[in-house]
Amino acid sequence: MSKFDPYQHLSIRPNPDGTITRLTNFPSTEANPDIIPGIPTVSKDVTVNEETKVWARIFRPNKLPSNDNTVVRLPIVFYFHGGGFTLFSVSNITTHQPCSTIASETPAIVVAVEHRLAPEHRLPTQYEDAIDTILWVKKQVLDPQGERWLRDYGDFTRCYLGGRGSGGNIAFHAAIKAADHDIRPLNINGIFLNQPMFGGKERLPSELKYATDQLIPLPVLDLLWELALPKATDRDHRYCNPMQDAVYKSKVSSLGRCLVISFDMDPMFDRVQAFVQMLVAEKVQVDARFDIVGFHNIDIVDTQRAQAILNIIKEFII
Repeated sequence: MSKFDPYQHLSIRPNPDGTITRLTNFPSTEANPDIIPGIPTVSKDVTVNEETKVWARIFRPNKLPSNDNTVVRLPIVFYFHGGGFTLFSVSNITTHQPCSTIASETPAIVVAVEHRLAPEHRLPTQYEDAIDTILWVKKQVLDPQGERWLRDYGDFTRCYLGGRGSGGNIAFHAAIKAADHDIRPLNINGIFLNQPMFGGKERLPSELKYATDQLIPLPVLDLLWELALPKATDRDHRYCNPMQDAVYKSKVSSLGRCLVISFDMDPMFDRVQAFVQMLVAEKVQVDARFDIVGFHNIDIVDTQRAQAILNIIKEFII
């Protein structure tokens, strides 16, 4: 792949100042705060941090379950989109739609985080944006004038963090960092990682076997980490390869339940397996769903597989 251009593959162009120009406008949709026939949820965009411009899209099911005419409080799901830390938005249809489905079918209140992107904002910025959003939700549930969908309908004792790809990476690291903050009365019950993005300096068999993967060949994975990791670090940094950091591994035991989903034809499959082995060694309660048929982001192009994954996530949250 000596002539392969990972920038062209990602449809981005590097700029002299270290930023990138994103050349593709991905299909997006506006929030719908009012009920629209045929759409099972309502959604609204809220500002989380005015200084950093971080915002979130909140999803709420139209039909709220009740018990004896009392509205049943719903779990709160913090969702982090994929895109290798460098691409995409919660407004993209590929994120908006699954968040809407999780909200309607679980049912749940979903808070999809619009974190800042690399390389303009390198890691751990995305983890900090996740913590900012968690603390913002805490403020809303404690404030009598706080965001009503969260305050009146959310069950803050049942919070979950999750995401796809790099979003799974963010969910994991945010859960670790949340232990250093007083998030009460919020309680993180578990995390779900759909095809999480991890890496390392040493090439693992699945990376070599699928080095020319059509979606994320090795040069693309290497570039994404180069753009996202702090400068002067390598792919064995804990943000990329938590399995190599003994101090960081010691914090893993603080995690609650953990759902991990991966597919055999994903170049990062062996990374995910090693990650699950680390969780098990640290006595974390893990539900690993590995499928021998499938590739990275299969749920974006295969609606049946997408529904199957959402069903697994729904069962985990319930």
